[in-house]
Amino acid sequence: MTGSADFSAEEWDVVREGPTSAGMIVSTAQRGGTFREVIAMAKAYAEARKEHGESALLDELVSSKPEMDHAKAHSPEELKEHGLQRIREAIALLEQKATVEEIGDYRLFVISLANRVAGAKKEGDGAVSEAESAAIAEISQALGGAQ
Repeated sequence: MTGSADFSAEEWDVVREGPTSAGMIVSTAQRGGTFREVIAMAKAYAEARKEHGESALLDELVSSKPEMDHAKAHSPEELKEHGLQRIREAIALLEQKATVEEIGDYRLFVISLANRVAGAKKEGDGAVSEAESAAIAEISQALGGAQ
């Protein structure tokens, strides 16, 4: 079972920031709705806490409030590129230290959080916007093709 003790403090920060980076990428893909999207992220963490015991890695990941890299992005594009890089770095670290199952659980959590954020602000017809769908596709690619 992999946990924060298996990573340096800096590495664990990268792993912790992956899910919130995905949420912020989706949140900034389309204007408006940021408050609902932040609440959606918090709910995703709360629900993951209720599933305690499914994955030791995720249990530890969601045991504290969501963390975000505080690097100053000057544009949504810069935030997206930085966030995608953090997600790729998190997966690379997990591939070195975690089990295949834990990596799968992490990927699933990140992509489900991104989908939840996109669903927090439905467009006029109740669908996720094209920009949000494109952001989720890029996140999925950064995760290594998680569905």
